Amino acid sequence: MSDHGRLMDGTYRWQRHIYDITRKYYLLGRDGLIADLAPPSGGSVLEIGCGTGRNLIAVGKVWPHARLYGVDISQAMLGTAQVAVERVGMACRVRLARGDAVDFDPQALFGRATFDRVFISYALSMIPDWEAALRQAALCVAPGGRLEVVDFGQQERLPGAWRAALFGWLARFHVTPRAVLGDAIEAVARDVGGEPSVRALYRGYAVRGGVAIGQMPSSNFA
Repeated sequence: MSDHGRLMDGTYRWQRHIYDITRKYYLLGRDGLIADLAPPSGGSVLEIGCGTGRNLIAVGKVWPHARLYGVDISQAMLGTAQVAVERVGMACRVRLARGDAVDFDPQALFGRATFDRVFISYALSMIPDWEAALRQAALCVAPGGRLEVVDFGQQERLPGAWRAALFGWLARFHVTPRAVLGDAIEAVARDVGGEPSVRALYRGYAVRGGVAIGQMPSSNFA
């Protein structure tokens, strides 16, 4: 296990039991992202940093014909996620696996290399090499698919005291909002030949962004 994996297991070994109750009040923008996913019928959706499985369960309810996959570095969180998906009757639709967001092999973990939708919700701010994780996520998107991201913004239109208090509190949980997240999304889009989108939410509280991957050109041969 990597040092980061051990850190996450230690951080969330006990918190995982109350994680969803406490986080719903400040992880803003997650449900809007899920509502916009719109995978094709029978399409595949991968969440990187799936944590307790809360988001994948929400995706399963909104998009009942999607096939769902989740990867996380924390075995403790994955244990909670597995129990959660079984409790709501989604065990047959959700596949979970342990992997590092920076270099996991989706083919080895899930038997497929790409997915119609890939999303990362409030995880990049917890991953040390987050730019590599963002690039890895984009490489997992199938032609015609999309990568979607939501995470903490820089609070630029909110009071300075609020920003200082929030960032100080987040640091206690090894969370660091990424000041150049928008720039990184645009850079990854250039690297993979995709179309970027970036916008601030809630006066800069959060950043919502993504990369749309174009379709492969049709062959001229039958």
